[in-house]
Amino acid sequence: MNKLRISLLAFAFLSLFAGSALAQCETWNDHPRKDELEDAHVLYRGVVKGKTVDDLAKLNEEEFKLAYNNWKTVYEAAPAADGQRATHFSDGRKLLKAKYKRTSDAEEKKELAQKITSLYDQQIECYEKEAFLLGRKGFDMFYMPEFGYRQETYDVLKTAIEKGGKKTEYILLEPMAQVLVYFFKSDKISQKEAQQMYTKLEQIAEHNIENNERYGEYYDAALGRMNAQFKEVEDDVFDCDYFKKKLLPQYEESPEDLEVVKYVYVKLRQQGCDTTQTVMQKLKTQYETLAKAVNDSLELVRRQNNPCYDASQLQKEGKYDEALARYKECLNSDRTKGGEAKAQVYYSIASIYLYRKNSPSSAVRNARKAAKLDKDWGRPYLIIGDGYAKMGRNCDDWTSRLAILAAMEKYRYAKSIDPSVAGDAEKRLNQYYSAMPEEQEGFMRNLKEGQKVKVGCGIGETVTLRFKSS
Repeated sequence: MNKLRISLLAFAFLSLFAGSALAQCETWNDHPRKDELEDAHVLYRGVVKGKTVDDLAKLNEEEFKLAYNNWKTVYEAAPAADGQRATHFSDGRKLLKAKYKRTSDAEEKKELAQKITSLYDQQIECYEKEAFLLGRKGFDMFYMPEFGYRQETYDVLKTAIEKGGKKTEYILLEPMAQVLVYFFKSDKISQKEAQQMYTKLEQIAEHNIENNERYGEYYDAALGRMNAQFKEVEDDVFDCDYFKKKLLPQYEESPEDLEVVKYVYVKLRQQGCDTTQTVMQKLKTQYETLAKAVNDSLELVRRQNNPCYDASQLQKEGKYDEALARYKECLNSDRTKGGEAKAQVYYSIASIYLYRKNSPSSAVRNARKAAKLDKDWGRPYLIIGDGYAKMGRNCDDWTSRLAILAAMEKYRYAKSIDPSVAGDAEKRLNQYYSAMPEEQEGFMRNLKEGQKVKVGCGIGETVTLRFKSS
C-alpha cells in the first residue's frame, strides 16, 4: 500500500508539471482562459505576497491549499505570467519550499526538491539572469539533504560562480567552501582545482569588500567564514606563496608580538618556504630576540611554575596537545586539592577531547569525573550528551538514534540540577528531537515506548525508549 501511495505521488507530480515542461514560457496574453488565470494569480498572490517560506509553512491547511492550488492552476497554463514577470517561478519555489517543510514524507520531499530546482531552470529559460539564478539554485541545493554535498550541487555552484564572476552573491561563498573542503578530503577534486576555486572565491570577496558599498560588509563576513572552513585543509591545499600572502601581513602588523612572529615563521617553514630566504631569516632573528626577552618575564615564570594556569593559556592559544599534558600535571599538583577545582580541570580536558580532538569517548570519561566531583554542575553532562551524540554517528542507524536518546537524557538532567545551563541544554534538545527513533523501527524490534533499552557502540547507557513525534 505504501509503495502504491508513493507511486501515485510521483505520478501526480509528473502530471502536474508535464505540460509546463513542454511550454514553460507560455503566457496568459492570448490564452482563452486569460481572465480565469489572472483571477487565480491575484488569489494566490494575495496569500503569498510579503510572506517568507516559514510564514507560508505555518498557514492553516485551507489557506495554504487556496494559495497552492491557484498557483498551480496559473502555473500550469501560463508559467511565464504576462511575459514581464517571473513571479510564477519565484512564488512557486516559495510554495514548494513551504510544502517541503510541511511534510515528513521522504519520497514527497525528494519530489519537491527536484521541482524546486527545476523552477530555477525554467525561469532561466524564460527570463535569463542565469548566473544569479544558478547561484540561488546551488544555494538551495546545498541546504537540502536530497542534494547537499553531491556532485550535482558542486557543478551548479561552480557554474554559477564562473558565470557570475565578481558579481557572484556573497551567500555562495561559505556553501561552496564547505563543498570544496568535503570534495578535496574525499579525493573528488584535485589540489589544483581546490586552489583555483578558492582563489576565485577570494577574488570575488576582496573585490566586493573594496567596491561594493551596499554589501561589502557581508562579503567580508562571508570571507571570514569561508576561510574558517578552509582552515581544516589549507595545509594540504596551499603552498608557501599562499601562506606568505596570508601570514606576512600579520607579522608586519605585529612585529613585536612573539606569538605572531613564532606562528608565522613556523607555519611558513612547515609549508616548505626556503629558510635561507631573506624574509625567513628576518622572521627567525626577530623570533629569537623576542623569545629571549619573554623568557625573562614574570609571565613566563608563572606559566612554567603553574601547570594549571599554563594549561588554560595553551588551550586559549589552540595548543591542545600541550594543554592536555599540562592539565594532567595540574591534576597531580597541590593546586587542585579541592573537588570543584579538579572538576574544572577534568571538564577542560573533556572539552578539548570532544571539540578539538574529536575523541568523544575520552571526553565522556573525563566529563564523568568532573560530574562526580561537582554534583550540582550541569556542564559536564552537556559534554557527556554531546559525546554520546558524536559516538553514535559511527554506529548503525538504530544505535545512533538510541545514542541521541542517551544524549537527550543527559541534557535534561543537566538543566534539572543547574539552571545556568538550561538554555544550552534546551537548544541541544531542540536540535535532536527529529533524530529520535521512529516508532516503526521500534515495532520491528518488538519494542514499545517506555521500555528500557541498552545503548551499545561503546556508550553503555540504558535509556527509556521514546519515539519521534509524527
